[in-house]
Amino acid sequence: MTRRLAASLSLALLLATAPYVAAQDEAPAMTPEEMAEMEAYLAAGTAGAPHEMLAETAGTYELTIKSWTAPEGEPMVSSGTATRSMILDGRVRVEEVSSTMMGRPFDGYGMMGFDNVTGKYWSTWNDSLSTGIMISEGHCEEDGVCTFVGSWNDPITQGPFTVRMTSQWVEPSTELFTMHGPGKDGAEMKMMEIEYRKQ
Repeated sequence: MTRRLAASLSLALLLATAPYVAAQDEAPAMTPEEMAEMEAYLAAGTAGAPHEMLAETAGTYELTIKSWTAPEGEPMVSSGTATRSMILDGRVRVEEVSSTMMGRPFDGYGMMGFDNVTGKYWSTWNDSLSTGIMISEGHCEEDGVCTFVGSWNDPITQGPFTVRMTSQWVEPSTELFTMHGPGKDGAEMKMMEIEYRKQ
């Protein structure tokens, strides 16, 4: 992380000072290796089609949230709202959720983006029922169906808890999110389903 930050700061400094140097009629002295590095960072930081796809989902949503604690049980149902917006010049989508969970107020904050370097989508999630973070990685098909795998530190086992998540647009204005993870017997079960209805 430190090396990446240093490289990013060096690139930013180079780009910021280039106009000044050019104004002094002196071209910045860059080796072929430095030029290649600059081009690599510029390519990695350029928003493209995947980021445009995320931007198309910006807006306000009404939510219906269903959660299960056992595969044969009835789900707990709650409602909420979500607001999605783009930051960092269209590179990252932010989602803010306000709802209830287990009868208590629930607020969540997520980010989602596409990493040009790995060619994969990524997401993070924090909420008011935890002090940790869930980090996920996945891919999206051309039809908009996305599949992610993520994990967080489970307060019961004190170890990682891994889940599989999918999202798809079932109607032009309705997105369906599902989360599957291990139940108490270790077998995979549906844990959550969220219906997003764009307003």
